[in-house]
Amino acid sequence: MGRSGSGLLELLTEHGVPEKGARLYLAACRGGPQTASELARVSAIGRVEAYRIIKQLAGEGLLTATGTRPRRFAALPPAQLVDRWIQRASERVRQLEHGRPKILADWEAERTDLDERDPRKFAVLDGSEAIRSFLRKRAGTAESQILVSASGPFLSSMIEGGIDRAFREAVGRGVKVRVVTEVYRSNLVPAKHFAGFSELRHTGGPLSSRAVVIDRVGALVTVAGEDGCGSPVDGEVALWSTAPEFVRRVRARHRRIWTSALKAENRFVELENPPSAILPVVGGREAVPFQRLKEIAKLGMRASGVREFELPLPEIIETIARQLGREIAEEVAGETVEEVARSLARYYATHTMGHLGVVKDHPLTLRVTGCFACTSDSPEIGRVVCPQLFRSVLETRLGGRWDVSKPDPTKHAVRGCVFTATAA
Repeated sequence: MGRSGSGLLELLTEHGVPEKGARLYLAACRGGPQTASELARVSAIGRVEAYRIIKQLAGEGLLTATGTRPRRFAALPPAQLVDRWIQRASERVRQLEHGRPKILADWEAERTDLDERDPRKFAVLDGSEAIRSFLRKRAGTAESQILVSASGPFLSSMIEGGIDRAFREAVGRGVKVRVVTEVYRSNLVPAKHFAGFSELRHTGGPLSSRAVVIDRVGALVTVAGEDGCGSPVDGEVALWSTAPEFVRRVRARHRRIWTSALKAENRFVELENPPSAILPVVGGREAVPFQRLKEIAKLGMRASGVREFELPLPEIIETIARQLGREIAEEVAGETVEEVARSLARYYATHTMGHLGVVKDHPLTLRVTGCFACTSDSPEIGRVVCPQLFRSVLETRLGGRWDVSKPDPTKHAVRGCVFTATAA
């Protein structure tokens, strides 16, 4: 059976009280207030050493001096001492819980923070935030060059993660930053953002994996994620290495892509100045393109200050007719003008576009009655649509250029619309 106070003695030593100091404290607890000489005697400790220990215990609040001469020392009641330990332990637990995220984040950062003195050659970065944090830190150490090859969507991700700021700061220190990516309308804004402080180029083909080279010291390659070779379901994983051969290969890949890529300025011109612009009209959603046309007109009026625009309707009608003719030409048959004309007549009949008849073959003369384009409200539309439609069909099927006459409006009501087609 242990002697009285042995459990408290162990707790005192566990909390940093020397074994002799614990004996002095327990002696004061058992005997009440005593002089230093009395405590030294009952604790079997030399008087000089006991004085030093008593001074230390008093400083820590375990003993309290009472009286004057001779001074006696009373012990802090064990219950209060244990309560003090419980309070300190609770505060420590709270601090640990509060600091847990930072402790683990610092550990992750230190775990992957390789330098030239680190014997490890490779480090695996698990998770988007770990990768972003690593890139921000590494960009801050760059001295000469940062090379980036990444798919278009990653530009926005770098902006969200603050990597762009780290790259911009590196440029401010004289570091050259080269980014090769895919520039499309969907990522034009972030691409322009990067082009504002770095050298940026557009590659025509998709980039299969993301890579960043910091100076010639190390390279980071994505091995899983949206543009890595692994499954994106499990999150992003990247490999960082300082192995010279690894870095050399990643640099060589960037150089190959960079050499054949298009300068960002030229790509921006391609996207913002297209050779043609169209308003696609889709069945069931016809209002969408015309709403767009309204927006374009309002934009022009606001920019120029004019209150009225006139759109040349015949040009619009002819544009529609040309496209209709090209589409119909894919459906009709024939290798000669006569064969094409008769096939077109059958197409009109089967698609309820009116009655088209061949009046004569040389020159080809066509008559249309009940035409789909001649509405009661705007009969003149058919006289614009049909010549251009016939011309487009003939040119698409037979090649060359064709002229198609416009019908005589005074005879329309009696004879229908008569068209003559001749090779130009």
